[in-house]
Order: sequence, then structure tokens, then C-alpha cells
Amino acid sequence: MNRPVSSNPRRSNRPGKRKPPVARESSTPAVPTGSKGASAPAPGAKAATPAKAVPSTPAAVIATGLCKRYGDAEALAPLDLRVEEGQRVTLIGHNGSGKTTLLRMLTGMLEPSEGSATISGHPLGSVESRASISYLSDQPVFYDDLSVWEHLEYIARLHETEGWEQQAVDLVEMIGLTPRVDDLPTTFSRGLKQKAAIAMAFVRPFDVMLVDEPFVGLDRTGRDALLELFTLAHADGATLVVATHELSTVKTSDRLLALNGGHLSYDGRPDAADVVMLTEGIPVEEA
Repeated sequence: MNRPVSSNPRRSNRPGKRKPPVARESSTPAVPTGSKGASAPAPGAKAATPAKAVPSTPAAVIATGLCKRYGDAEALAPLDLRVEEGQRVTLIGHNGSGKTTLLRMLTGMLEPSEGSATISGHPLGSVESRASISYLSDQPVFYDDLSVWEHLEYIARLHETEGWEQQAVDLVEMIGLTPRVDDLPTTFSRGLKQKAAIAMAFVRPFDVMLVDEPFVGLDRTGRDALLELFTLAHADGATLVVATHELSTVKTSDRLLALNGGHLSYDGRPDAADVVMLTEGIPVEEA
């Protein structure tokens, strides 16, 4: 398979926020104010005060009473959460605190027991919400018979990524996976599988990226590349929610969330929290 060769892995054609749809032309043109056919104000009437513009962009994530139970065990207590568009959020907590449960519900992979949520204004599990999300899992799954490049092509074409070939080349160069691009990712080590998953997550457009423990198994090249990709996507306007135990990355986020036993134990500025205690599940009042 012939593929373009990238001379610069950090060119401007980079992953990030989905382009807004092009407005369709209306079949009935609007009549400008004051033109023939428009309603004129009565003589002496006071001109109407223009209404204030109401922001039409919904929050990236809104959860209301979102909850997950397995029998009597509560994996995630009822959670109210709002993440604004363009925020970079780090999600921390001990193993079993509910981080993966929350992310999988937001992707639509896991049905909530109670409550509801929207992604960019669309209900969980809807085609629109799924199209808005790119999900980087802690346990990536691959097709048995597709190479890395074939995975990238499949995902990019599925999401109608413009210029995907060059973007794919840039990504595999950036994360150090170029020599293995024609190999099957199912045969890779843990670290190489994670690199392949990173390329697949960023080769398509997205509004919201949900990430679960992305640094496990990565070497320095992969880690540095992933941090740069997060920075580029965030700069392009994407919303990031990253669950991680890599506490050195917390300072790069706008907001810190912590879960403890399925409950939200912290929601605030990263520099105002003891992230080590929160990750270990120590309540804030005891910190």
C-alpha cells in the first residue's frame, strides 16, 4: 500500500475539535428589516429593544443523577456533573473508585442504572453523541486481521476525516510506531498496543475526548507524544477528560475531579488539592 511520507510530524493538519457543520441555505430567504414586505413599526411607536443573544452551544458533558449499580454494589453513586466545552479535566481516584465506570457510561458503552447525561447536547448512546466522542481506553481492542495502517484507514474513513493519510503518517511518526505500521497490533506488547490506540484515537475528528489511564506501558517517546497531542487538541478547542494515576500531568489541566468509592470527593482547581491523598482515597476533611 502506497502511503505519503511526512517531512514534518507536527504540521498544521493535526487532530482536534470537530469542524462545525456548514449551514444549509434556507428555501425561503429571510426578509431584511426595513425592506419591502417587512412589518414596519407604527408611527410614534417605541423601537423594540433587541433581545440579548443566548449562547447556543451546550456544555460538553452534562450528567444528572448518573448512577451505576451491580446488584447491591454501587460502582458510581448518583453524580451531577457539568463540563464546559473546551475544558481540560483530570479525573483521579483509587482503583475501583468509579473512574472507568463513569467514562464508559459517558461513551455509551455502559448503561446507567439511573440518571441521564448528554454529550454536546446529545443523549448518551445516540449516534450524535458517539460521533462527538473519541475514547482512548485502558484496554484497547483491535481487529485480529487488520494492520495498524488498516485500522487507521478504517477509523478515518468511517468518520470522514479529511486528509487522513497525512494525518495518520504524522501520528505514527510522532509516537514512534512507523516501523510497525504494517503489523497486526494484536501481536504487540502492552506499550505498542497503547501507541496504536493513541494513533487511532487522534486520527478522527472529535469534540470530546474521554481517556482512561493512557500512560500505562508507554515509553518516554509515547508519553511525550501523547502529552503534546493532548495540548494540541485542547488548543484546537476540544474538551478533554483524562482519568489517570500519572499525577505529574494534573498541573496541565483546568479542573480536577476526584472519585472515592463511587462518590465525587473533589471538584476544583488542581493547585488547591492534595492529589496524592485524593488518589489514595483519603477524604478531603482528613487531608
